[in-house]
Amino acid sequence: MKHASLAVLTALTLFASTRADAQAPSQMDFAKHSEVNDVSLSPDGKYVAMAIPSADGMETQLHIVPLDGKGKVQALRFGRQQHVGNIVWSDNDQVVVARGKMEPLQARPYSTGELMSSDVNGKTQETLFAYLVGDDGMRARHKDRGFASVVKVLDNEPGKVLVDFTAWPDDVGDEKRTTSIYKVDTRTGNRQEIEQTRDTATFMFDHSGRARLKVISNDNDDPVLMYRPDAGSKDWQPVPKSLAGYSMSLLYVEPDDNTAYATITDKGEPTQLYKIDLAKATRVRLAGRDEESIARVLYSGHDGAPFAVIYDEAKPSVQYLDPASEWAKLHAGLLKAFPGQMVSFVDWTRDDGMALFYAWGDRNPGAYYLLDRKANNKIQLVNESMPWMKAASLSPSHPISFKTRDGLNLHGLYTAPAGGGARPMIVMPHGGPHGPYDSWGYDSDAQFLASRGYGVLQINYRGSGGRGKDFIESGYGEWGGKMQDDLADGVKWAIDNKIADPNRICTYGASYGGYASLMQQIRYPELYKCAIGYVGVYDLQVMKKEGDIKDSASGRRYLNRVLGTDDAKLKAWSPAQNVDKIKVPVFLVQGSIDQRVPMEQFNALKNAFKAAGVPIETMVAQGEGHGFYKPENRAELYKRMEAFLAKYIGPGAK
Repeated sequence: MKHASLAVLTALTLFASTRADAQAPSQMDFAKHSEVNDVSLSPDGKYVAMAIPSADGMETQLHIVPLDGKGKVQALRFGRQQHVGNIVWSDNDQVVVARGKMEPLQARPYSTGELMSSDVNGKTQETLFAYLVGDDGMRARHKDRGFASVVKVLDNEPGKVLVDFTAWPDDVGDEKRTTSIYKVDTRTGNRQEIEQTRDTATFMFDHSGRARLKVISNDNDDPVLMYRPDAGSKDWQPVPKSLAGYSMSLLYVEPDDNTAYATITDKGEPTQLYKIDLAKATRVRLAGRDEESIARVLYSGHDGAPFAVIYDEAKPSVQYLDPASEWAKLHAGLLKAFPGQMVSFVDWTRDDGMALFYAWGDRNPGAYYLLDRKANNKIQLVNESMPWMKAASLSPSHPISFKTRDGLNLHGLYTAPAGGGARPMIVMPHGGPHGPYDSWGYDSDAQFLASRGYGVLQINYRGSGGRGKDFIESGYGEWGGKMQDDLADGVKWAIDNKIADPNRICTYGASYGGYASLMQQIRYPELYKCAIGYVGVYDLQVMKKEGDIKDSASGRRYLNRVLGTDDAKLKAWSPAQNVDKIKVPVFLVQGSIDQRVPMEQFNALKNAFKAAGVPIETMVAQGEGHGFYKPENRAELYKRMEAFLAKYIGPGAK
């Protein structure tokens, strides 16, 4: 494809920041939130809707921008200090958003289960789902006690969508939550229930909007798959092994309401993409790898089947199902037009004449663009997520691979300024730990540390996501065992490959990453000079008693699965109960109202050091949760980290 010179939309320039020559970013540059959190293109291509946060991040408004540059930009608020996201167009002039709040660790808004709608002029707004108390504090104006989300737009019924509504339990500890599917008129708020189950379920739909796949969980928290073989079926049947042995996600069903595309696993292998015949219960494999799951799927326009899959657990790559298709050629052309970046399609107009896409990379936090296929593939910039960040001032992230002591092939990332050589290095384990994983792309923590001259090592140890259920479960019961061995093996690999100075290595991580940062000092004290624990778990016995995970039966089952029930092992693998083995300087960081990893964890380790007469550095941010959200607190954390690391592994450190 031909790549036209970028032309910034006049109507959108009010969101752009003033550009300056590239220079080393400040702590606040890394701490600030994105200028835009979500962008969506209207079906007729006349508008883009954008979730725009305030400068302090305490509110997110909905901005609707006419693309002809003639109309007025509508800035819509849905309540004081409220956030909007998950933007969905139900018709050319009608938009639905989820009202939400910020999820602190990721610094992104997430839905609270309330849905609002508006026309493009903001004159008619509807509360579709919410639980709101009236002015007298007694009378509820909306009584939707549960969580609602849009799961399908009905193109054949403009303005109408399908909404999944999962009710809150009546009793504390009750895990049975009724799930209902409603057809909702987003203009009037009128709704019609079309499905309901007493179990908490995920429904997936055919092209016409009929529920064809239902997934619930059994008492062991494994998926139970039920389906309707044909469009006229009313009863649910178990999904046969000829379709899926363990898990299945219905991605797209063709207009015949029978030919479908799904990601499937039969046992514990990474997810694979299949084309299936629902009526015959047969399938044909289209894409997949033996050691890496499919991360994302790209679709053929507004209403088309998958044309490509993206893998990102190792080196990011695209697999086109048919490289000769117009969609594969279009996407490949965009990759050439944006070298060194990945491109994801976000939205298409109904006639596929225009596309909204997102270009991003290790040194690019991301930018939204419009592609006009009717105007010689003209590309226009909509908005950059962080326009103050310059690629020249950031560092490349290189995918790495190495073998562990027991022969397991692991992947990860190494981020460092250009120039090579053995550098002082920060080992940065990801949180989770089971399911999340580090993938190539912009990472504010890694980039901040690299901007200060450090190499940053991120390792997808066993237990991480991206490689299937078996790989995740290989970390069960290994929090302080093989998962720690994997991190240490990665450090030794970095030393052997002369990218890490063996005398200048520290650890830093959040949540489980905070736990691993301290546990590495106990298991492998010879490797490190200091440790930073951020909202970390430090006592596994306390974890079973405090925090929001243990509040549900499924959460308690999860803790028993991943930690085990051997008290002696839990004690041996708890940094707070083994401070005598930690011989390096420690910096502990905590949010005062963290519900996932509450203050009891921070206090357990801090008090253990105090009892042992060992001074440590601490930082407690009032009003912050599981990771800091306020830019000023994030900037202060970076400032404190910079000074701490410079003292122990910086240029002047002994």
